[in-house]
Amino acid sequence: MSEEQKKILEQQLWNIANTLRGKMNADEFRDYILGFIFYKYLAEKMEIYANSILKQDNLQFREIKENTTKGEEYINAIREEALETLGYFLKPSELFSEIAKRGSSDSNTFILEDLQKILINIQLSTMGTQSEEDFDNLFEDMDLNSTKLGKTAEARNAIIVKVLVHLDEIDFKLEHTELDVLGDAYEYLIGQFASGAGKKAGEFYTPQEVSKILAKIVTTDKNRLKSVYDPTCGSGSLLLRVAREVKDVTNFYGQEMNRTTYNLARMNMILHGVHYLKFDIKQEDTLEHPQHLNDMPFEAIVANPPFSAKWSANPLFLSDDRFSQYGKLAPASKADFAFVQHMIYHLAENGIMAIVLPHGVLFRGAAELHIRRYLIEQKNYLDAVIGLPANIFYGTSIPTCILVFKKCRETPDDILFIDASKEFDKVKNQNMLREEHITKIVDTYRNRTVIEKYSHLATLKEVADNDYNLNIPRYVDTFEEEEEIDIQSVMREINELEAKRAELDSEIEVYFKELGLVF
Repeated sequence: MSEEQKKILEQQLWNIANTLRGKMNADEFRDYILGFIFYKYLAEKMEIYANSILKQDNLQFREIKENTTKGEEYINAIREEALETLGYFLKPSELFSEIAKRGSSDSNTFILEDLQKILINIQLSTMGTQSEEDFDNLFEDMDLNSTKLGKTAEARNAIIVKVLVHLDEIDFKLEHTELDVLGDAYEYLIGQFASGAGKKAGEFYTPQEVSKILAKIVTTDKNRLKSVYDPTCGSGSLLLRVAREVKDVTNFYGQEMNRTTYNLARMNMILHGVHYLKFDIKQEDTLEHPQHLNDMPFEAIVANPPFSAKWSANPLFLSDDRFSQYGKLAPASKADFAFVQHMIYHLAENGIMAIVLPHGVLFRGAAELHIRRYLIEQKNYLDAVIGLPANIFYGTSIPTCILVFKKCRETPDDILFIDASKEFDKVKNQNMLREEHITKIVDTYRNRTVIEKYSHLATLKEVADNDYNLNIPRYVDTFEEEEEIDIQSVMREINELEAKRAELDSEIEVYFKELGLVF
């Protein structure tokens, strides 16, 4: 599929999503449209897999008569295989295209109850299997009886049928296993919803260009990863972005506090073809109740945590292995360094972690200064500080930075500072990083290149002399001298203009006299 065809698919999906616009706000109709796309994906994947099994019998999955003895035998055999391979099962009558066909028939069939049952049955099919947790309550945000879809059941049925029929007309090209067209389109939709959701978008989405930088940094000099972890994984897009930078990722781990976003992350994983045994996404508060202590350490860790979020900072955490060695906790009003400490604890000796944070972490004092100093002076884990442009995140215009940490640094005598805050394109009300901006940041990091007014290698002594203040302008001099003004030349120009003005005044005065007017 060409880039142009992919864009057409993305636009088709967005047009279908807009069928629900006006009935509810962006983050509400997001749950419905992404849920329906996911259901269509599961159904088509199920049909392709079942047809491959039935090929030797010269039979198609949707041709099976479910209520016959022979049909039941086929169904049971396919269910067993599907649950092991796909992690779920759908009967022929439960396929997306079948329910869409029934809804659009001349008899105006009422499909809402059937559809709700099918979504529940997908989950029930996994009960007692290894994939049970991955499908648990996956469709709970799709309330088909919500009055937001329509005041009456008939009105709700009509709008759902309209969405399903339009979706059914789109070919997701799932037979072409080498393509991830639907995955790309799904990411596009998540981004579109994020741009329309304002401040709420920060809960589940990291802009793709920032994701690229983080992913490329943590995969430096690596072709394969045993594990990648995101403690605030949102929609899971950042984890999936890391996978694009290497040949293979053995396991994906993530934790997300928001239930709806947690559901979206699991859908996103499955829809991108990540096998249910290869990902483990948990729903809980990462700082208060970490869920992956038995799975660590991780080779690559990425995160875009909520900026300066509140947390309990309970003194009991001073005996928690994640925080105990520092002697101080991040302040209750700003959990930024608590996320840093949590991630470092989970990082493998040969791993790299990259985290997006507000600039305040670079220079704030008290406990944060104490933690900063310990990380640099005692541990020497800080590898780089990268300043990003303002206004590139949805919902906030503040400038942000990326902190990169390694436990075994190849260049332990210096810290790289990059000021990329001035290099961006303005698109409408948002600042955007283009491919050339991303490439420059990543290449500068990987090669530890010193570029005038862009990057600087600061010695540990230099950082200590600055009292562990990491504010980027202290290290990267971006001052631009203004061009000197030749005062004599300017005065001559002013005098010449004055002379011309006097000459024009004289000419105008002559014309006024001819007209009998006073100048």
